[in-house]
Amino acid sequence: MSITISGMTKRFDRTEVLQGIDLDVADGELVALLGPSGSGKTTLLKIIAGLEWPDSGRLQVAGQDWLQLAARDRRIGFVFQHYALFPHMSVRDNIAFGLEVMPRGQRPSRAQIAAKVDELMAFLQIDQLADRYPAQLSGGQRQRVALGRALAIQPRVLLLDEPFGALDAAIRRDLRRWLRGVHEATGSTTIFVTHDQEEAFELADRVVVMGAGRIEQIGHADDIHDHPASPFVARFMGATVELPVTLAAGRATGPGLDLSALPRRALPDGPARIFARPADIRAVPDPAACWTVSSLGSTGAELHLTATKPDGTEVEVQMPRRGAPALSRGAPVALRIEAAAVFPDSRRDHAAPVLPLRKEIAR
Repeated sequence: MSITISGMTKRFDRTEVLQGIDLDVADGELVALLGPSGSGKTTLLKIIAGLEWPDSGRLQVAGQDWLQLAARDRRIGFVFQHYALFPHMSVRDNIAFGLEVMPRGQRPSRAQIAAKVDELMAFLQIDQLADRYPAQLSGGQRQRVALGRALAIQPRVLLLDEPFGALDAAIRRDLRRWLRGVHEATGSTTIFVTHDQEEAFELADRVVVMGAGRIEQIGHADDIHDHPASPFVARFMGATVELPVTLAAGRATGPGLDLSALPRRALPDGPARIFARPADIRAVPDPAACWTVSSLGSTGAELHLTATKPDGTEVEVQMPRRGAPALSRGAPVALRIEAAAVFPDSRRDHAAPVLPLRKEIAR
């Protein structure tokens, strides 16, 4: 089922949670809504599910106006972060629940429900858990049961809200691969919410980066990582080093900075800022440079150092230890920036939380 969202807004009291969302999701596509807390991604998911209503805008699924439909009529499969299983029901009964409460005219027979539940439990590899109760299951097993319950009604759209947020890192990685296989096998149109960059990029066909109720960028992992569309996206993607530079004829320059590796930018001349990741910076000994090494450490594979200017500006650098030049505290260095985003220094961009670029981002 294709989904079209146009001009969607939502306000809670004086807070604009969604500020004019436009998004198209193709039939059978798996899309991730990625962003920090408060970016509006869960609110958008709830509006698609019929659990919230927008102040304005349109929501069409396969050409049908879903804002005219109650949640029960949308045939949505919804998987919550904390499973929301019925504790007094067995695995089998949890999965069968959605089928058993269908209107009488649409409800399958008891035999058909039993067959469907058996089919799903085998598909999700939990058939051996049929008679257990949620309290007897691991977190990963509970999440599979929750997905089975959502899939039982053959939903037109599958929605997942931080589906692996309550699980530890190792289980999350295993379930991500498994969920991608489930999606490909069912062909459902799927939207899931996450704050985890690795999770979004590994699972989704496309990633929608959201911030402060707006869509900042839509694309694939490499595009978003290498070509952030705004300072917000650059910061969110781990570009924690921000430095003022000057643009002239598309080239950026700055004191003590070697920016020759950066491509020419189609940007106006004048003040600008670069946004770089510590791992994309190299410290190079230079007796005439304005930076000095103020701290230096090694993890064995990498050197971690801080370079400082006389005005107190500090830059974190992570560089491979092998092949690195000899460095010591107090040594003057220039900073060679191997990759960075460059934006005019308008100072009007809205701030994003500075998050570390990690495989797993702490909640």
